[in-house]
This record gives sequence, C-alpha cells and structure tokens, in this order.
Amino acid sequence: MKLCRTSPFSSIALLLQSPQPHNPNPPLPFISPNLSLRSTSQLHGRLTKLGISNLPPHCNQLISLYSKHCLTSYAHKLFNEITDPDIISFSSLISCYSKNQLHRNAFITFRAMRARGVSFNEFTVPTLIKSCTNSKNILMGAQIHAMAIISSLDQDVFVTNALITMYASFGLLNLSKKLFDDISHKRNIVSWNGLLTGYARNEKYEEALNLFTRMVMEGIEPNEFGFSCVVNSCTELGHLKTGQEIHGFLTRLGYNSDPFTVNSLLDMYAKLGELTKAEIIFKNVDCLDVISWNAFIAGCVLHGQDSRALQLLKDMRLYGIIPNFYTFSSILKACANIGELDLGKQIHGYFIKADPGLDPYVGSGLVDMYAKTGFLVDSVQAFNAMQEKDLFTWNALISGFSHNKKHIDTLNYFSKMRKDGFSINRTTLSAFLKSTASLEAKIEIKEVHALIIKLGFLSDPHVVNGLIDSYGKCDCLADAGRIFYENPLDDVITFTSMISSFSQGGQGEEAIKLFLKMLREKLEPDSFVLSSLLNACASLSLYEQGKQMHAFVIKMRFLRDEFTGNALVNMYSKCGNIEEANLAFNNLQEKGVVSWSAMISGLAQHGQGKKALDLFKNMVKRGVKPNNVTMTSVLYACSHTGLVKEGKEYFDSMKERFGIERTQEHYACMVDLLGRAGKLKEAMELITKMPLEPNSSVWGALLGAARVHGNTELGIRAADKLFTLEPDKSGTHVILANIFASSGKWYDVACTRRLMREKGVKKEPAVSWIELRNEVHKFIVGDRSHVRSKEIYAKLEELGVEMEKLGYKPDLEADLHDVGRREKEVLLSHHSERLVVAFGLISTPDGVTIRVKKNIRVCKDCHVALKYISKIVKREIVIRDINRFHHFRDGNCSCNDYW
Repeated sequence: MKLCRTSPFSSIALLLQSPQPHNPNPPLPFISPNLSLRSTSQLHGRLTKLGISNLPPHCNQLISLYSKHCLTSYAHKLFNEITDPDIISFSSLISCYSKNQLHRNAFITFRAMRARGVSFNEFTVPTLIKSCTNSKNILMGAQIHAMAIISSLDQDVFVTNALITMYASFGLLNLSKKLFDDISHKRNIVSWNGLLTGYARNEKYEEALNLFTRMVMEGIEPNEFGFSCVVNSCTELGHLKTGQEIHGFLTRLGYNSDPFTVNSLLDMYAKLGELTKAEIIFKNVDCLDVISWNAFIAGCVLHGQDSRALQLLKDMRLYGIIPNFYTFSSILKACANIGELDLGKQIHGYFIKADPGLDPYVGSGLVDMYAKTGFLVDSVQAFNAMQEKDLFTWNALISGFSHNKKHIDTLNYFSKMRKDGFSINRTTLSAFLKSTASLEAKIEIKEVHALIIKLGFLSDPHVVNGLIDSYGKCDCLADAGRIFYENPLDDVITFTSMISSFSQGGQGEEAIKLFLKMLREKLEPDSFVLSSLLNACASLSLYEQGKQMHAFVIKMRFLRDEFTGNALVNMYSKCGNIEEANLAFNNLQEKGVVSWSAMISGLAQHGQGKKALDLFKNMVKRGVKPNNVTMTSVLYACSHTGLVKEGKEYFDSMKERFGIERTQEHYACMVDLLGRAGKLKEAMELITKMPLEPNSSVWGALLGAARVHGNTELGIRAADKLFTLEPDKSGTHVILANIFASSGKWYDVACTRRLMREKGVKKEPAVSWIELRNEVHKFIVGDRSHVRSKEIYAKLEELGVEMEKLGYKPDLEADLHDVGRREKEVLLSHHSERLVVAFGLISTPDGVTIRVKKNIRVCKDCHVALKYISKIVKREIVIRDINRFHHFRDGNCSCNDYW
C-alpha cells in the first residue's frame, strides 16, 4: 500500500524502509500521537534494531505511545533502559502512570526523580497534582504545592489551574478561590472552568452562576465545558428561566451542536419538566449519544411519562445505541411506576446471565421495582445478590418495606444498615419515621431523634416534618410542638405536619390557633392544611368554624380537590349537617373509595341506614371497590337501624364478593348488631367462633348490649375481659355499675365503685358543649358556673311545665343513684345535655338549629325529654353523643328510638 505524503504514517514508513546511513543519535521524525498499537510495536522494533530505542528522545515518545494503549509495564521497561533519564523522561513516565490511574507509581517515580537530582517543571507538577486529585491524596497534594512555591512554579498558570481543581475536589473552595484571584493577570479559560466546576461539584450552584456572570462581564468567552457546568447548575437550582437565557447565549456562539452542551441542555429541560423543549433538542441534534438518551429517558420517568420512556428504550436500540447501566436504572423505575413487571424481570434475567453480581445502579433499580410492586421477597433477593451496596440500594429496600407497611422489617433493616457502617440521608430517615409513626414506637422515635440531632438533620424540612408527624401519631404532642417551635422553618409542610398532629391528637383548638399563626406569617395554606383543619373541626363538632373553613376552601379554589372534598363530607357529617355533607359529596369531581366511605359512614351515624346501604350499592355498581373502612360503615349502618338480615349477608359475603378479610372492627359491628336486636346468645356464639382473639371493641359491644337488655351475667363476663384488656378505662366500671343498678343490686354497685377507687380509676364526667359565635360553652350535670346560669335554669323550668302539659313523665330508672324520687327528678332535669340545649335556645334566634355534642351516651330520659322540647320550641335539635347523631324534630328522633 503506497502512502501519500500527507499521511501521518509516512515518516514511519520511511523509517521502516531500508537501513539509514549511520548516525549515532538520529532525530526521530514527527510521529502522530494516534498510532495504533501495531504501528507502535513496529516502530519500537525498528528503533531497537537500529540500537537507538534507549535514547531519551526516542524513549520518551514511545513511553507516551504505550501509555495511550494502557501498556504501562512496557513504558516502565523502556524507561529502565534509559541510561541517563532526564526531566522529560521522568515526566513522560509520571504522565503515563497518572493517565492510567496508577497514582502510587506516579508518586514513587517522582520520589526517584527527586532522589536523582532531576528537577521538575511546569509540566511535571500539574500531572502530579492531577494524580493527587484522582487518588484523593490531599496530603501529597499539599506537599507538591509547597514544592511548587519553593521552585517559583506556583505563578505558572498551568500549575495554578491544576491546584484550583485539586482543592475544589476536596471541598476547599476558599483555597481554590484565593489561587484563582492570585492569578488575575494571567488566568485563562481553564482557570475559570476549574473554579466553576468546583462550585458545581460542591453544590454551590448560586456561586457557579455568579462566577459565570462575572466571567462573561469580563469579556471571557465561555467554552463547552463552562456552558455545560453552568447549565447543570441551573438544573440543580430549578432556574429554568436563567437556563433558557444561557441556551440563547450559547446558541449565538455556536455551541448548540456541541455534545457536552447539548446533553446538559437536554438534561436541564427534561429534569425541569419541559419535555417538549427537551424533545426539540433531542430530535434536531445529530451528536446524540447514550448520555443524551439517558437524560431524556430519566426526565420522562421523573415526570410520570413512563410509557414514553419505555418507547424511547425501543427507539434507542433501533438507532444502534447500546443501553448502559444508567439507562436500565431509569427503565426499571418506569417499570415499577406502571407495573410493567415482566419487562423488569427480563432486564433482571439479562443481567443475571451477563454478571451475577449486580451493578449498583441496576441493582438499586431492581430492589426498588420489586418493592414498589409488592414483591418484597424478590426485592430482598435482588438486594442480597448485589456485591456492592450503596446508600441508594439500602434506601430502596427500606422505603419499600415502609411503603408496603412492613414496618418491623423497616426498623430491622435500618438497624442492619447502621451496623454495616452505611451513612443515612433524608430518604432513609423519612421511611424510618413513617414506620415508627405507624407502629407508634415511641422508644425508637426518641432514639432516631437523638441520631438526627447528632448528624445535623434538624435543618432538613423533610426530616423535621417526619419527626413532628411521628411524635404526633404517638400522641407525644409536647415533643412534636417542641420540635416545631425550636426549629422554625416557616414552611407550609411543617405547619401542615404540626396542624395534623394537633388535629389527630384531639387538640383541634390548638390546630386552629396554629392555622391563624400561619396566615399571619403570610404562608398560603394548601389542600392538606385545610383538610387537617376541617378534620379538627369535625372532631370537636365546631360547626361554625367548619363553615368558615369551607368558605376558605372556596376562596382558595380547593372545592373540587379530593382530599379537601372528603374532609368537607366528614366535617359536615360529624357536625350534624348531613344535607351539607351530601352536597359536598356530590360536588366532588372524582369520588374515590375514601369519598364513598365517608358519605356512607355519615349517613349511618345520622340514622339513615337504608340510604347508606343504597349509596353502597351505587358505589359497587360504579365499579368502586370497597375497603375495610367501607364495610365497617356498612355494618354500622345495619346495626343502628336494626337491619339484621342485611348485616349478616354483608358480613358473610365480604370475603367472597370483595376480597376483604374480616377484622376486629367488623366483628365488633356484628356483635353490636346482634346485641341491639336482642340476639345476645347469637352474639356470644359469634365471639367464641372468631378466628381472632377478641379485642376491647368486640367485648365493649357485648357489654353495651348486655346493658341495653339488662343481662347481668353476660355483662359481668364482658366486663371481666375488658378489665384485663383495658384495666384503666373507667367506662367499663361505670356500665357494669349501671347494669347492677338497673337490676337493683346496690351492693354490687357499691363493690364496683369501691373497686374503681382501689384501682385509682376515675369516672369520666359527662360533658356537653355547644359552639356559638366561635366560642365553645361546656356544661356538666347541675352546672351553675355559666354567667347566664339563672336564665338557663329559668328556661328549663319553663320547658318542664310545657313538657308536663304534653304528657312527659320522668323515667326514674334512667337515674341510677340510690336516692329518693324527687332527687332523681331534679338530677335528670339538670343533665348536661338539657343545660346546653336551654343555653342554645336563649342564645340564638327562633328557628336556628341547636347543635350539641356529648362525650358519653345520651340517657333514655333525656332522649324522651328532647323529643318533647323539639316539639315545643319548633326547632331541630341535633345531639352528637359517643355513638351517633340524634336529630330531634317535631317530637321525633331520627334514630326511631332504636339506639
């Protein structure tokens, strides 16, 4: 093959032809640095034949060529053949080792160079500094820097640029900045890029943008590395507008076709959700590589376009681009998100065949995919198959356990992760805190709280919010409040966590106060805050404040939001206005199982059992699958309206029809249903046949039925069980005493009360309250502490006279005190619900509904009295007791006296 004059191999061809005239030190002609290994070997052989391969000029070039082909042993052998290696020889070998990541060898060669008395120059030092950077050897780097200063090389721009990069890689940005400033008169584009990269790699993205602006202002034209760095900074900061401006700038300078810059732009638009712009770049640039495809695929997965990501994988292979580990990592996430488990398993199988020890990126993706799709056994197997596990792998598994409610496993693997010496981040802590909250594991929460303080995570909003939520769900509101107030983040989510904790902990008033504080601090509430507040109003029956929250919901345009809509249904139901609850339900655009369950539960609590069952049938007809809560509401509806046949049918068929396993709550509802209907023997048989150990709800339902039907024997049996399960609960002692009292067994009543005193169990006093003009007024039996007490008792006297005219006679059996008839009549007439109703009547205009809440069951006599009062005053009176709502209208109650 004849070589043309311009061929880079022409000089080699001439050298390899016939022997040349003798020259003791012939000059080596120009050699292309891109010689193939074969050509390099041929050249080496020819030089050896000529006896000149050990001469420094020839050796130095051969060392560089062998370095390019990663043959460091050949380079080392060549170097040893040099009789008197000079600065270039040593520098060439040091460069060879540095480029091939043999940094220790580079340092050893440098020491040998110094030992021989060979000086170093501005080319040797940057190479050594690069080795220090790549080997993370800051001590050696500092020593070489000191040598450079002694040799006056520290003012050389090449040396300084290397030092800027080195110190930045170790996070010592102040030193990098000082070096950068010290060469202001001679710095070049590499200097700017070195500091830019340092800021970006150390997550100082704002500083990177400011430096880039300064660079442009000083008239320095950025290159592809600078543009790539600053675009990545815009991505991390979420500064889309700035990124677009830089896009326009680099396009004017002609860098819009550079691979580095294109990939950075593609990554920015994809990660920031501008997938249309990302696609324009993707389709109109010819320099796309696997990094480009990965950026676009990752962006699609990040923003929920998982099917599109899978299609891109197919297109990628059609274009001849081979996917790598990063590609499959994103694809596995897409498979997890849309349930494409088959494709995920194919990828898993491919990697098992290729390499049984899973790559960390793919391994983490597989762990995550199996965990998210509920295949936790496969997730653990993929985890165990990984030879090298990192933080992301552990997080994928721990988060998977937490997501699938395997909270004990979450705690166990978190402990194992810590024992294996792995660090943790906000993702780890968020999953752990979620599980501790679900388990109400107070000890573990306090332990991880100490760890959070030690590791400095109390400045992270995600961790603080998780900690507040965990303490709140464990009913440690003091701890939750202390974290909230000691770590003021002025963040909507943090306020939401604390408001939710107050709401769930029964401190609705504190939740509302915190909401007002939030508004004062100019923080705009979201749908989650409003949902929590509506639930707080519901728990306290704060109807007026609930209506104000409803107005706020309308103002903030959250009316059609599912979370807020469900909370509105719940609030109006629990505040006694089932009509408004129904309107809120009908206004929901999308009704999920929570929406239907809330409305069914509301109707059931308000005594509209048949409507509740009709709504349930409509729900099933529309294809909405019920859950445990729905079925509890359905059985509750049957129980409180005496629909025994229907209740039995739903209870017996729930597993077959809907795949729902019976829980303690379902059994408690059935015991209550049978007990209310007087089928006590059947209720007891159901308990004895339960596949679960009956809990306090089940025995409590039986005790309530025994009280209603005066069955002392069954009452004693249920109470004995409850004394074991809930020894400190006063309600069991009180109901048992009432059962004895209704049977005239006053000795047993006295024994029960003495037992309470011995155990230190205090009876919870009956309290009734009403909300008027954003103020809550509470009353107990015989209460005379209210400022309008005289008016209240005068109103009760007036009502008493009218009631007697209509035929009312006190039910003295409803009072279980061992006192005379007249005293019983007085005690009954001064019950807390009557006091609060009288107060409501004298405090509101005619026709306004009176809404009252009571913390225990309404007594039989008050139930009768309130029917008379509603007829006399021609008003609706709504009483919410511990079991249900009673709507008294025109002398009737919505419960139809079945309660």
